[in-house]
Amino acid sequence: MTGVSIPIGCVLLGTVRPFGPKGVPSGIDKQAVDGAVRVTVLGLAGDGQGDPRHHGGPEKAIHHYAFDHYPAWREELSPLSTQAAEVLARPGAFGENVSTAGLTEADVCIGDRFRLGGALVEVSQARQPCWKLNHRFGHAGMARAVQQSLRTGWYYRVLEEGGLERGDSLVLVERPYPDWSLQRLLHVLYVDRLDAGALCVMATLPALAENWRKLARQRLERREVEDMEPRLAGG
Repeated sequence: MTGVSIPIGCVLLGTVRPFGPKGVPSGIDKQAVDGAVRVTVLGLAGDGQGDPRHHGGPEKAIHHYAFDHYPAWREELSPLSTQAAEVLARPGAFGENVSTAGLTEADVCIGDRFRLGGALVEVSQARQPCWKLNHRFGHAGMARAVQQSLRTGWYYRVLEEGGLERGDSLVLVERPYPDWSLQRLLHVLYVDRLDAGALCVMATLPALAENWRKLARQRLERREVEDMEPRLAGG
């Protein structure tokens, strides 16, 4: 797949605003922008995160979500939430910074290096959906549905800064871990959760974000799965 070029459908930025019934600060409502945006090691210039402890930073500098998944979400959510239909009408429903068609979790591996416009980025981790998606979509089970679907999206760390705009290309330049697609990683995390062999590899996978390697080590040591409820239903 090296050298395959995927066009960037949208580049999206968010302003931090009160969100949800408690008015917590959030930048999840991202809007498409025209013109060049600077890609930095901390993310896209002008993009805001309301909770820097859990969002943004070098290991989650850019969030990418496949527009390919939108039709399935529309079909699944239309009987459950009119609000979901509204947010799914355009890219940005999942708070993503980059939207493309033609690339999903089955096609992307941990450690993949892409030329993203003028920047060089590396896939660092998949997304762990949180309760904010429940309010975003007007569906109390949305975070859980995203987790169970394995259609989570993924994050990049930035290795070389540069410019990015809609219509630029995403080009795979290196794939050091072809056995570790995001689909496989998510299967270990959310389906076959105590697969000791896979967890041992995850715990030492150099390109995987440290918090995910730590999670793998903890599962191996404790022989149990961490409590996901606060992330999925909290807030």
